[in-house]
Amino acid sequence: MAPITRRRLLQTAGASTIATTVSGCLGRGASSLDSLTVAYVPIYPNMQHYVMEREGYYDDVPAEVTVERFSSGPSVVTAFASGDVDAALFGITPAMVLADRGTQAGVLAANSRNGFKIMGTDEVVNLYEQEGAGVFERFEEENGRKIRFGTPPDGSLPDIVLRYWIQEDLDAGEMDTVIDKSTVPPANAVQTIQSGDIDATIIQEPFATIIGREGGYGELAWSGNVLENHPVTVLFANQQVIDASEIAQSLVEQHTAATEFTANSPAAAASHAASVIGSGVSEDLAEAAIESQASDFISDPHAITDQTATMGEFVANVGNIDEPVPTEELFAFGPYDAINS
Repeated sequence: MAPITRRRLLQTAGASTIATTVSGCLGRGASSLDSLTVAYVPIYPNMQHYVMEREGYYDDVPAEVTVERFSSGPSVVTAFASGDVDAALFGITPAMVLADRGTQAGVLAANSRNGFKIMGTDEVVNLYEQEGAGVFERFEEENGRKIRFGTPPDGSLPDIVLRYWIQEDLDAGEMDTVIDKSTVPPANAVQTIQSGDIDATIIQEPFATIIGREGGYGELAWSGNVLENHPVTVLFANQQVIDASEIAQSLVEQHTAATEFTANSPAAAASHAASVIGSGVSEDLAEAAIESQASDFISDPHAITDQTATMGEFVANVGNIDEPVPTEELFAFGPYDAINS
C-alpha cells in the first residue's frame, strides 16, 4: 500500500476539530511495536473482536495487545488521530474520515457487510408494499406530514445507506426533501420508535431483531438488497502496524480465524458478543440476531472495495470528506494477501 499523502489538511467548518487534531499528529515519530493498542466500538457488527478477546486470539499476536473500548466512531477517530490507538474495529466511514484527513493508515480486513435493516411502523410498511417509491408522497397525503426517520448523524454509515436507498434505489428524490430526519443513536432507536416519536429507522443488529419482535412494526428493506455487499465495519491500522508485517499479518490471521469461528460456532460467537457488549444485549438476543441476514461477517477486504467507493461518493456529498478516498489509499491489502497466497 502506498503511504497516504498529507492532502486536504485545511478543512471546511464542520470537520475542523478532527482536522486540527489529525494534522497535528501526521508527523509523529515511530514508537515501539512491542505493544499495540486496539480500539473497538461496542456494536454487534464488530463480532470478530469479541471472539478474538474471549477466545484468546489476541494472545497469538507477536506484541502485547491492549484493548480499549470507545463509545462511538468519532471518539475513536480523535484517539486514532492523536496516536493513542494503533488499530481499531469501527465503521468504514470513520476510516474514510481519517484517510481523508491525511492519516497514514489503512483497512487490513473487513468485519461485516450488509448490516442494516430499514424498519417502520405497520402503516409505513403497508404503504410501501402498495406504493413502492411513492410511499413518501402517499404518507404525507394521508397524514399531513412527512415520514419521520430516526438515524445517526449526517454522514454516518446508516445515514449514507438510507440516502442511497431513497435517492438511488427508489429514485424518490433528495432524502432531505422527502422525509423528516432526526438524529437518534442506535441504542435509542427502539424506544424512540415505540414511543411514536419516529415512524421508521435504519438500524443494525441486534436492534433490528428487537423491533422486529414487536407487534406493529415491520421491515421495509434490507441493506444487502439496497447496496449489495456494502461494508459496515472494518479493521483499521496505522502505517506503523502495516509496516510491521509480522504483526499486521498476525492481526489479520487472528481476525480471519475469528470470522471462521463465528461461521462454525455462531451461538458461541453470539455469547461472546453479549458478554462484552453488555448494555442490555442478552445472550438470547445476541443468538437470535446472529441468524439475521444483516449479520454478515467476513474478513476479505477485497470483498468490499467496490461498494466502499460508491459509499465514498455519498460521504463526500454530505461533506464529511472532501472527496472520495481512492481504494489504494484506504486499503492495505498486503497482510491479507500474504496469508492467503
